[in-house]
Amino acid sequence: MAHPTGESKDGVLKLDFDRRLMLQFRGSVVTSDAGLLAYRELDDALGLRAIAGETLADARTGKNGRHALVGLLRQSVFGRLAGYDDVNDAERLRHDPAMRWIVGGKAAHGSAASPSQMGRFETRWLTVEKNLSALADLSGRWIDIVHGRRPPRGVVLDMDSSVSPTHGEQENSVWNGHYVCTCYHPLFVFNQFGDLERCALRPGNVHSADGWKEVLDPVVARYRGKVSRIYFRADAGFANPEVYEFLEAKQIKYAIRLPKNPILQGRIGYLLKRPVGRPSNDVRRFHANFTYQAGSWTKPRRVIAKVEWHPGELVPRVGFIVTNLSRPAERVVAFYNKRGTCEQWIKEGKGAIKWTRLSCRTFAANAVRLQLHALAYNLGNFLRTLATPEPIKIPWGGG
Repeated sequence: MAHPTGESKDGVLKLDFDRRLMLQFRGSVVTSDAGLLAYRELDDALGLRAIAGETLADARTGKNGRHALVGLLRQSVFGRLAGYDDVNDAERLRHDPAMRWIVGGKAAHGSAASPSQMGRFETRWLTVEKNLSALADLSGRWIDIVHGRRPPRGVVLDMDSSVSPTHGEQENSVWNGHYVCTCYHPLFVFNQFGDLERCALRPGNVHSADGWKEVLDPVVARYRGKVSRIYFRADAGFANPEVYEFLEAKQIKYAIRLPKNPILQGRIGYLLKRPVGRPSNDVRRFHANFTYQAGSWTKPRRVIAKVEWHPGELVPRVGFIVTNLSRPAERVVAFYNKRGTCEQWIKEGKGAIKWTRLSCRTFAANAVRLQLHALAYNLGNFLRTLATPEPIKIPWGGG
């Protein structure tokens, strides 16, 4: 069993703490967020702050800036990690001893940024096109640092869209008939470790796969030459020939759910007949494997079919997967089914980080907010996977 403090022989990251910190029981300086100090030490150990400092451009023109740009970024990211998702929370957090220490610089002995300073930082400085683009890249650069400590032999990328309901007059907030609400429709790519590789905010009425290449291509480019194999999984919303052709050209192995149609069902008609004999009390599962070419495809591709007969149900549950994997049908289905973990990570982002709180007026400001939430999510996941002993690793929200 790993050492309870996080020290072990298998490369688990051990955190040390600033020896200048003192524990005191004084009500006037008490904090309820001392746990954030562990994340600050992780930030320092990995050098995440330095990467952010190199990436972001300071758009401020005055000479009276009280807080460094990286300090403001830390206040934004760490505040979200602690559950403070609005700039108004800075009114209290600016005096919080833990937050002042996290921001560093002048804040350590004075106060952190005020709500007005944070508002300008998030809605004016970070919305500059260069900084917004840098924010979108920053999660991937952080993940590269983490992979330097635990190099993966291969990477599995899961792409999925989600819904962020809106409740005001936010720009590009549109009614979505599938989700039955006015919303944004963000797009996410995770890896098998639960890290959020990249995300993008989109208007509420776009298709699930809209803008997939702009999100996926930079992730694939980062891994090119660094890992031996890249895998990709996605649901039926991404079942289109452009996606297949892109993945095949990049030599990426994929498994994507395929919407069923009469032709596909006709190919497995023999499995859709109710099994002969007394109904079983257990699920009866059958697989089929065949080559299929849709009218919009330039070539035939391998399709896996799964048919399940459940007790008490008159008709079977049928699913299809298009893939270029060569493994047996049962293993392809098992590989695809692990995609459901991606949906759990999205739920963690919604529940623990509250990344659906996109309440700014402009679309650019809300895009910044989503990227800041993504950084907070990744920082939390890094601590869980890098510096937390196995016996106490639990998903966020677990008891």
